[in-house]
Amino acid sequence: MLTSLIISQILSWVVILGLGVALLALARQVGVLHIRVAPAGALTTSGGPAVGDATIKIEARSIDGVPVTVGGHAHDVPLRLLMFVSAQCPLCKAVIPMAKSFARDERVTLTFVGDDDAAVQRAMIAQHGLESYMFVNGPDVGQAFGVAKLPFAVLLDAEGTILSKGLVNSREHLESLVVAHEMGIKTVQDYIGSLKAQAA
Repeated sequence: MLTSLIISQILSWVVILGLGVALLALARQVGVLHIRVAPAGALTTSGGPAVGDATIKIEARSIDGVPVTVGGHAHDVPLRLLMFVSAQCPLCKAVIPMAKSFARDERVTLTFVGDDDAAVQRAMIAQHGLESYMFVNGPDVGQAFGVAKLPFAVLLDAEGTILSKGLVNSREHLESLVVAHEMGIKTVQDYIGSLKAQAA
């Protein structure tokens, strides 16, 4: 009986050691997978001015009828984020809180842009607490930036140069706009493409 107890203890320790080795191997594989998974970035589109282009000043109006200048040079505003949204877009409603949080954390001046009935836009502004943000309503800005799908974001510097742009549906996509600018690349997709080219 004592022999069988000793054998069972030895077998238990062998199993435990085997599980430990398997766990370490699994952790290593997860690490390798994490490195290989490409970062998600805002999806760029072909329309409108390209990243690196200087924008012209667009004279528009806010939802309250106040004249607003979008694009071009802006004094004392290092980074500006134009967030194109619509009350008819469910994804836009999910991204709006993320955009507010992102702008606050990254110290980016956030302007919302839409093109819809003023009453519908006002209801969305009230629902999402956008009263303290500039909200431009009209087709001019969207047409100037070639916005065809929503939600869409454009990051501008103080001179009005487009630093990055693209379709966004998550906080990670919004952050990729700043990351692309800081890395000196046009888009995260360009960066991934260059890595694949180097690996080939």
